[in-house]
Amino acid sequence: MKKKIRMSAASVLLLSIALTTAACGGNNGNGNASGNASPSTNAAPESSAAASASESPGASAQAEPVEIVVWDKPSADAADKAFKEEAFAAFEAKYPNIKVIHVEQTKEKEREQFMTAVAGGEQPDLYKNPYPDMESYIAQGIAADITDLWNGFEGKDGYLPSSLNAATVDGKIYGVPNDMYVTGLLYNKQMFADAGLDPAASLKDWDSFGAAAQKMTDASKGTYGYAILGMDWADWFFEYYVWQAGGDLTEKQPDGTAKLTFTSDATIQALQYYKDLKFKYKATQKNVVQSLDDNQKDFYTGRAASMIAGSDWIGGLVAKGMDLNNIGFSALPVGPSGKAPSQVGGSYWILNPKSSPEKQQAAFTYATYITSKAYLESVLQYNKDNGMFPNLLSVRTDVDVTDFVDGLPAEVVSGVQSAAKDTHLEYFLKARLSPYIVKPIQQALLNENTDLKAVLQTAQDLAQKEVIDKYNEEVKKIKEIGILSKRESRCYSRGERTL
Repeated sequence: MKKKIRMSAASVLLLSIALTTAACGGNNGNGNASGNASPSTNAAPESSAAASASESPGASAQAEPVEIVVWDKPSADAADKAFKEEAFAAFEAKYPNIKVIHVEQTKEKEREQFMTAVAGGEQPDLYKNPYPDMESYIAQGIAADITDLWNGFEGKDGYLPSSLNAATVDGKIYGVPNDMYVTGLLYNKQMFADAGLDPAASLKDWDSFGAAAQKMTDASKGTYGYAILGMDWADWFFEYYVWQAGGDLTEKQPDGTAKLTFTSDATIQALQYYKDLKFKYKATQKNVVQSLDDNQKDFYTGRAASMIAGSDWIGGLVAKGMDLNNIGFSALPVGPSGKAPSQVGGSYWILNPKSSPEKQQAAFTYATYITSKAYLESVLQYNKDNGMFPNLLSVRTDVDVTDFVDGLPAEVVSGVQSAAKDTHLEYFLKARLSPYIVKPIQQALLNENTDLKAVLQTAQDLAQKEVIDKYNEEVKKIKEIGILSKRESRCYSRGERTL
C-alpha cells in the first residue's frame, strides 16, 4: 500500500508506545519471510564455503534441523542475484541442518517494514541493520545480546576492532559487523603538485588547509580548493567541523532527553571556519548551495582540488573518468580540539532476542559465514570480474582490498584506514533537527556579514520549540503516566527513532 497517512502528535506517541512495548516487552514468533546479484561464473560462492567450521562454533554439532528467517533475498532484477543464490546454496550444503528462509525486503520503506514486523511479533531471526538505528534498537530490546556467542567465536579476531563500536553498549555486543565506511578528505594529487603543495603538510590542520585551498583557487582557470557542502544536507559535513572543534550539535542527557548545543563555542568556531573558507580564503565554489552531485562533478573533472567523501565513493569517481592514480584520501584536517573524528557508518547483522537459542545459534552461524574472509573475498572477486569498484574499508583485518583492484595505490587504502582510527556517529536526533541547523550554515556561506551567534541562537530557539520541547515532553510523559514498565520507559527514552 502506498497511501500516505498523516498522524497527530498524540497518535505518533501512542503508536510509539505500542511499538516500543512490543519491541521491549515480548511477543514470540518469527515472520514468514521471503532477497540481490549479475550472473557470473568467475567467483563461485563455493569458495566462501572454505571458511572453516571453527568460525561458527556449535553449528556443525547441531543434530536437529533448525529453520531461520533472514531478510536478505535479492530482488528479481538484482545484478548479483545469481551470485547470491549460489552463495545461499553453498551455505546450506555446508550446514545442511540449517534451513534459511530468505525474504526480500521493501527497498523504499525498510525501517517501517522492519518495525511493523517487530510490533507484530514477526521479527526475522536475522536482519541487516544500519548504524544509525543500532542505539535505538539495542535500547528497545530489538537486537539480541550476542556477547556469549561472540566471545565463543574463534573467528572474532579477524574483524576490525572499531567495526564493533556502534554495536557495543556497556561491554555487551549486539551485532555482527557486515560492512562499514568512513568519511575523509578526497584530494586531487595533481592539483596539489601543480601548486607546489605537500598534501601531508597542507592537510595538517584548519589553518594549513585553508591556506592550501586558497592557493589552489584560480578564477582564470575555473579551479578552486574545496567543494563545500552548503545545500539542504549541509549539516552532514558541517557536524564534522563541530567535532573537530571539540563539540557536537546535541547532547543526549542521562534520562534520554535531548539538549541543543547550536550556540556552543565549538559550533560557532566551526561555522566561523566555514565562513572563512568562503570569504577569507575564497577557496570554495561560487555557488555554495549547489548539489552534492555538482560537487562531485567538480572534483572528478578537475575543477575542485578536494572534497569530503566516503571510503565507498571512489569507484563512482573512477567510473566517471577520474584517474585512480590521481586520487588521494586522508583523514580530515585537525581542528582546534587537536582531533579530527571521521563519521563512520555501515551495517550489522542483528539477531532476534525472542528466537530460540537454537535459532540464534543458526542465525549467528549464517551471519559469521557471510562476513567471513572467504566469503567477502569471493564478493570482492565477483566485483572485480564484473567491473565494480569496492568500498576500500573492510570490516575484516585479514581482507586486503588492494588484491582486488588493479592499480590501486596503497596510500589510498592506508589513508582510509587512518581516517577509521578516530570515528564518530552522527549527532543525536539528526533526522529531526537537520533543517534547523542547515539554515544558519547557509546564511553564513551566503552573507559575509552574518552574525553567527545570532543566527545560531535563532535556529536553536526554533528547534527547541518545535522539536526538542515536544520530544522531551514525550519522554517524560511516558515515564510519568506509567503506561510502560520502568525498563520499557528506558527503552523509549534512549532511542532516536521508535517508528
